[in-house]
Amino acid sequence: MKTTFRIAIAALALGTALPAFAENPMVGGAAMYDTKNIVENAVNSADHTTLVAAVKAAGLVDTLAGEGPFTVFAPTNDAFAKLPAGTVENLLKPENKDMLTKILTCHVVAAKANSEMVKAMIQQDGGKHEIDTVGGCKLWAKSEGGGVMIGDEQGNWATVTIADVMQSNGVIHVIDTVLLPKM
Repeated sequence: MKTTFRIAIAALALGTALPAFAENPMVGGAAMYDTKNIVENAVNSADHTTLVAAVKAAGLVDTLAGEGPFTVFAPTNDAFAKLPAGTVENLLKPENKDMLTKILTCHVVAAKANSEMVKAMIQQDGGKHEIDTVGGCKLWAKSEGGGVMIGDEQGNWATVTIADVMQSNGVIHVIDTVLLPKM
């Protein structure tokens, strides 16, 4: 039986307490603080300047600085660089704001899920867990080599390179590939 990301989170939250986290990992050469929100932390990461520029261009700063909770799969600058030449520049144009917003919100889930929770949902669903995003996209999570991979609607798979970057309004999982909706 498939469960949605949100229902599984609620069930896990009711049944178990979140584990204590010693210290957030450094991301992009910057300390990440669980007392700051997603935007306040992301702007300090040298590895996420493209993502921050895209969030600003899409008008999503207030949303991602909001109460949440959110789980954000945050592509690095290198992930954006893997897209075909000119793609990022084209998406940042005002006339492409709707497409940019769709792509970015397909990286956001309206729940807070650390890697242990995601791995438990993957196991519960027999090796692959379906995730509904804020942008209306479907993602899939699977375990590989002890880590987590996230698949998009186009068949691309991103590796979570840094998991469990706790925020005041959710959690960030750094990924190495931009996730794309069906086109």
